[in-house]
Amino acid sequence: MDIQNLLEDIVGAVQPHVGQGKVADYIPQLGAVDPHQFGISLVTREGEVFSAGDAHVEFSIQSISKVFALALVLAADGDHIWKRVFREPSGNPFNSLVQLESEEGIPRNPFINAGAIVVTDRLLSLTGDAAKAVRELMRQETSKESIDTDHVVASSELGKGHRNASLAHFLASCGNLENPVDDVLDSYAKQCALAMNCEDLALATRFLASNGLGSDGTLVLSPAQTKRINAVMLTCGTYDAAGEFAYRVGLPGKSGVGGGIVAVVPNKCSISVWSPGLGRSGNSVAGVAALDEFTTRTGWSVF
Repeated sequence: MDIQNLLEDIVGAVQPHVGQGKVADYIPQLGAVDPHQFGISLVTREGEVFSAGDAHVEFSIQSISKVFALALVLAADGDHIWKRVFREPSGNPFNSLVQLESEEGIPRNPFINAGAIVVTDRLLSLTGDAAKAVRELMRQETSKESIDTDHVVASSELGKGHRNASLAHFLASCGNLENPVDDVLDSYAKQCALAMNCEDLALATRFLASNGLGSDGTLVLSPAQTKRINAVMLTCGTYDAAGEFAYRVGLPGKSGVGGGIVAVVPNKCSISVWSPGLGRSGNSVAGVAALDEFTTRTGWSVF
């Protein structure tokens, strides 16, 4: 298979979708991003890199960071986090308060905002600096020391993050935070505001396509833990559109409201796509279309 030609074909095929949807303007800095951009990168299990379109334009990874925070917590602390976070699809928007209240402060899964705040809280307890831990994992897996938080985006997010603050205070009221709310929210905003491009993200995600094996040949996660993260990505990684994503794409994936999506073909490759225009559930319109095109053309799917 000529992967480079395939990616370039996909760039052309998704052009009608590029610019569709709406940028995440509830975070002011993200609202200023040009929606008429699209990039795609693929990294094979062996480390070959292929890219097309706007694959080297940096963007805010937002909720994609949740995958890496969860990986670090599982690696350091085993399965203890599952006493504080469930592993079920939510069926509700990613920032919903409703389910959290009815389920007494236990978030439905680690990829909605409430669940990710609990994971960040645990990572903060384990490392002393959750955002730094996520950043260092990204740098390690990409061999790119320049990866860092965009502090303008982080400040923008904190300044308008009233819903996340409400979630965090409710979690604390239920005894499901170990650290002060402001410290957890600061770490959460900084990890979400990491600036990366498609190629960076595909490289960083490769360990999930390699049974947990990192870029330096050591295990980031055990094969069993890798399987479980991929399973939760498949069922919960694209919010209340996870069923539609599984139906169309058929891969574990995680989206962010910056317009990025990472996807994993176990034992083959990791893929990253980016286009800022979002659909109703907060997933990139052109990004989902591109991944649909990719799995349709290649037949690479978990189904």
